[in-house]
Amino acid sequence: MEQINFSEYSRAAHFGHRKLTPRACVVDSKRHLRLFLSDALEDLGFVTCECGQAGDLAGVLQAEQPDLIVLSVCADGINVGEILEAIVRKNFGGKVLVIGQPEAIMVKAVRQIGEEYGIAMLPSLPTPFGAASLRASLATLLPAEPAPSPAVDVAEALKAGWLELWYQQKIDTRTLVPSGAEALVRMRHPAWGVVPPAYFIPDEKDPHFRKLSEFVVGRAIEDWRYLLESQGPVDLSINLPISFFGNAAAVRDLCRAMPAHPAFAGLLIEINSSDVVDHPDVAVDAARRLRLHNIAIAIDNVGAEWPSLLELRSFPFIELKVDQQYVKGCADDRLKQTVCRRIVELARDNGARAVAQGIETRADYLAAHEMGFDLVQGHLFGKPVAVRKFARSRAQLAAGSEKAL
Repeated sequence: MEQINFSEYSRAAHFGHRKLTPRACVVDSKRHLRLFLSDALEDLGFVTCECGQAGDLAGVLQAEQPDLIVLSVCADGINVGEILEAIVRKNFGGKVLVIGQPEAIMVKAVRQIGEEYGIAMLPSLPTPFGAASLRASLATLLPAEPAPSPAVDVAEALKAGWLELWYQQKIDTRTLVPSGAEALVRMRHPAWGVVPPAYFIPDEKDPHFRKLSEFVVGRAIEDWRYLLESQGPVDLSINLPISFFGNAAAVRDLCRAMPAHPAFAGLLIEINSSDVVDHPDVAVDAARRLRLHNIAIAIDNVGAEWPSLLELRSFPFIELKVDQQYVKGCADDRLKQTVCRRIVELARDNGARAVAQGIETRADYLAAHEMGFDLVQGHLFGKPVAVRKFARSRAQLAAGSEKAL
């Protein structure tokens, strides 16, 4: 390691208290390792950025202000001396995780220099490593408290900027090519980490429910623009309650929010099937009016109540999504297959797509394919992830599908 003069720099502060959106910077010369580490860190609740060259780190520290730096130390890697110099010069107040064999000379040197100049060094992560080992190395930084009870106030979450959208791929059943994605709201709480919607989605009568819906619309459009620039256009769907469409001002703002970009193929809004059955006129009228504004309506979580959909005065819906309780295990359950087939027939008779959600096994996928579903969705093809990770996984899945074909 080259000799560095650290005396002109002040001591770095300890790990900061800004945990609203914990950020990590992955420093490694190998792109595939940066991607692996970024994905694993995002699964733990971090927002990540990457740095492949020592000279880029100073700018990253200035722009991203990470709480954690994950540094891979190897003989043929990046210049760790320059990395340490940038960390000290920028008065980095977070923690540093070094990846490499703890007994290696380079690892020992980095740790010694880091500790001498006040850098908060975590115990080294030995190579080779997996996601579980990474989690264990960062255990002291991860939320230890249980999920919130009672539920978190959605107004507080909106004001603090804790909410974000995660995306799950929809896959063409016949070609296995990505075909759009569903946006699912998540909260990144400063104490509890990533919190599922059950803990913060308010009742429809809550005065903040409309603001939550407006957030979902606005963030989905922002993310669509990001995906357009990074990976190309993606057809997105969001979930909104039936009550949203009873507010004329909200519907007007929704229509105005649609991008005028020629690559925008439209927004798909999913409404729960029970809402459609209970308020058929509102659902039908919304679907008919909104399609003139490049917005389509899908019926979500269709299950045993599917015969009630036959009574609709018209069927302006573009998609029927079968409730996952009828999809999981359908390969070995004739009753579930019967429900699925009837819904597929209902969709086909009305010119709509049929979507099987909750696909977790190859057997259920093959059953969905045999029953004639147009699209499938589920953990077999990817769980919901933050938008940056979704962009990467979409590109990887598309490449893998091309090879398979």
